[in-house]
Formats: sequence, structure tokens, C-alpha cells
Amino acid sequence: MSASFSPRAVCLVSGGLDSATSTAIARKCGFDVYALSFDYGQRHRKELEAAERVAAALGAKRHVVITFNLRQWGGSALTTDMDVPMDRSSEQMPGDIPITYVPARNTIFLSFALGWAETVQAQHIFLGVNQLDYSGYPDCRAEFLRAFETTANLGTKAGTEGQHFHIEAPLIQMTKAEIIRAGVELGVDYALTWSCYLGEDRPCMHCDSCILRAKGFAEAGIRDPLLG
Repeated sequence: MSASFSPRAVCLVSGGLDSATSTAIARKCGFDVYALSFDYGQRHRKELEAAERVAAALGAKRHVVITFNLRQWGGSALTTDMDVPMDRSSEQMPGDIPITYVPARNTIFLSFALGWAETVQAQHIFLGVNQLDYSGYPDCRAEFLRAFETTANLGTKAGTEGQHFHIEAPLIQMTKAEIIRAGVELGVDYALTWSCYLGEDRPCMHCDSCILRAKGFAEAGIRDPLLG
């Protein structure tokens, strides 16, 4: 490992509009993008197909998909056959933690990202979480990300040698509308993305993710290209 890190960033790319925008921001900041996605036993593969499209469109130097199976223990509507909550208002969403929460998912994802970042000498890890328009997930909060950053620098060779890691969440205090406007300015093609929790031919427009996406496009005054 060289004495200094290259201008590289590991970017978590789920295939949704948030991670696409976060990755575009990393690229604008001058980082070479190392895109990381996860095939973890989720309900459908459409988001992985979207992640592949997004990573290619944003010029990722590499795109790695890590495969493991969280269906082995379930605990979420995204990793079992439980019904996905439908037609909740955006005001209801932050009030409780819905059954679409996947136990410790962002902790698991960030751990993989940290291992790859140390390997490719990238000090920055980007992810597209936000805590204004979101579904109430505890691992989307700034407090969690700060705690993980501390852990990353305590628990790695690079961190203990003073080459600190930074968990970058550029969307953390942005609304969906602000995220969409920022992405459009950066040239993100949202037709490549997928947000719906279901894997049908078209977005269901009833799950939390679809509702938040629709709210964002409406408030941004931009038509969602997935809706034709």
C-alpha cells in the first residue's frame, strides 16, 4: 500500500435516485468512482439492473456486486414474502420504523465498502442516505454515520496509521426535490434508476419509496421519466 491514497471513492450504488445522485456528486468532486452494489436476497433484481446502468453511465472505474443472502434470517419485508406497506403518507413515514427496514443493512454495506476502500486506497465512502424525506430507518441518520466513521478509523490499518476514512453523505440534509434538482444539474439520467420496492414492469406508486419519489419529482417541478 502506498504512503498516500489516490483520489478514489467507493460509492454505494443501489440503483435508486439517491445513490445515483450521491455518486454523481462524488464524480463532480473529482473522485474516480468505485461502485459497490449488493445482491443480498432482496425481493427483486430490478434495482441491481438499475445499479449496473447507473454505474456505467456515471463512468465508474469498477463496479462490484457483492452477493450474500439476508433471506436466511429474514426480518424485513424486503427479504421475506411479507407484504410491503402501502399508501402511507410522507408525514407518517418518519414516525416509526417500517417492516421494510432490513436489520443492520447499512452497517453491513458500509463494512464491505470499508474493506474495499482500504484495499484500493480510497479514503472516501459515498452513500445516498438522507434524513428529511425518508422512511424512518435508523441507519440513515447522521449520528449513525459519524459513529461508523469513528469505527472505521479505529478498526483499520489505514485509520490507525493516520490515513483517515470519511463517510460522505452529501444528501443527508436534502429533501427529495433538492436531490432531484441537484441530480438534473449534474446530468443524472433518472430513467436509468429504480426506486419501487416491488419488481413489476412499472413503479407501483403505493409503496413508501414510490410515494417519496413522486413527492420529490412533484415538488421539483420535474416529470419522472419512469412514468413516461
